[in-house]
Amino acid sequence: MALKTFKPVTPGLRQLVIVDRSGLYKGKPVKALTQGKSEKGGRNNTGRITDRFRGGGHKQTYRIVDFKRRKLDLQGTVERIEYDPNRTSFIALIKYTDGEQAYIIAPQRLGVGDKVISGNQVDVKPGNAMPLANIPVGAIVHNVEMKIGKGGAIARSAGSYVQIVGRDEGYVTLRLSSGEQRSIHGQCFATIGAVSNPDHMNASLGKAGRNRWLGQRPHNRGVTMNPVDHPHGGGEGRTSGGRHPVSPWGKPTKGKKTRSNKSTDKFIVASRHVRKKKG
Repeated sequence: MALKTFKPVTPGLRQLVIVDRSGLYKGKPVKALTQGKSEKGGRNNTGRITDRFRGGGHKQTYRIVDFKRRKLDLQGTVERIEYDPNRTSFIALIKYTDGEQAYIIAPQRLGVGDKVISGNQVDVKPGNAMPLANIPVGAIVHNVEMKIGKGGAIARSAGSYVQIVGRDEGYVTLRLSSGEQRSIHGQCFATIGAVSNPDHMNASLGKAGRNRWLGQRPHNRGVTMNPVDHPHGGGEGRTSGGRHPVSPWGKPTKGKKTRSNKSTDKFIVASRHVRKKKG
């Protein structure tokens, strides 16, 4: 998909750059593969705002995407490629030989009419899924499971992928886009190829209203507030009060390490932070 620009007949169109979706299916999704979706507006189950600057936005229908790919050794045909408002990547409608339909994350270079299959030993081609242990070293994969049978969790957003760099005692080492190298069990499934819509990162919204359509409300910075409202507030001109960036409640932010899951530290072969220091 290419990027699309517009003649600057209005201020909003002057800087607008969007992904050209003219090649996608223009109808509605398969109703049996959708479900309702209620917007939370950034609020938790007690009604308190836990994620600020959320709310409004266009109504969306959730598409049920198959992240597990456990329909083994049954070939499917790509019926169409669709837009999904719930994610940055495109999705592909697959029709299997037994008549069942399912949505999967569409990888790059997968088109209408292509065949995909999931199994223990299948061809290494975009859209096919199999255990990491059976995928050759050096291959590019996405929708990677972290726990056997749980469904893909890594590399699901537009243009993302991870690379297989090694194997050791039933585990496979992956290099993530952050530079981190991580060991994952060889029986976890992954899909061959990189995720579709890599041009998403080059899009420009062009106006504040388009941000509101996405459910994102205006974000006011701490330095623009008064001292009573934020630790960064007050002062003549822009000043953060001589302290490192913090949240409105004084908690460190912007670079402060928050990882505390020591039980999975053993699976991190090379930290992304070490790579940054060397660079």
